[in-house]
Amino acid sequence: MTAQGKTRTLPTAEEVTIARESSRTLAAVLETRGDTQQIELSSPAGEVRQVVVPVSALRMLVEILTQIGTGNAVSIIPIHAELTTQEAADLLNVSRPFLIKLLEDKEIPYHKIGAHRRIRYQDVLDYKERIDAARRKTLDELAAQAQELKLGYE
Repeated sequence: MTAQGKTRTLPTAEEVTIARESSRTLAAVLETRGDTQQIELSSPAGEVRQVVVPVSALRMLVEILTQIGTGNAVSIIPIHAELTTQEAADLLNVSRPFLIKLLEDKEIPYHKIGAHRRIRYQDVLDYKERIDAARRKTLDELAAQAQELKLGYE
């Protein structure tokens, strides 16, 4: 439930409940026709402020609250961010040595800053999409083969 670079902790039961209620409320009033939407915030002292927020940001906030409402920790990473090899490995759920091999095999582009490799977040996402598509294709082929062989998938 933290920004990039901080320790990730799961939300508390109270945070889950608040996030679940907040996401439902915000989703119900979210206007999707305009580019911006005005919301009202009030401080504990009773001070009220009007804030104009891009609808795209409000959609992201609903998604963040939805994830927290299901008990997930959330991390925000800018698309143009550069990741360390450990951060990229964590994102792909692979070991750092496996990621290094992917980099050396030119599966994912990277550049060096001194002796340290840096990987663009978007390049990691592109790789993930490629391997996910390849996995789906393989699973579809296996399912088709199982049906042809009448292995009980009718």
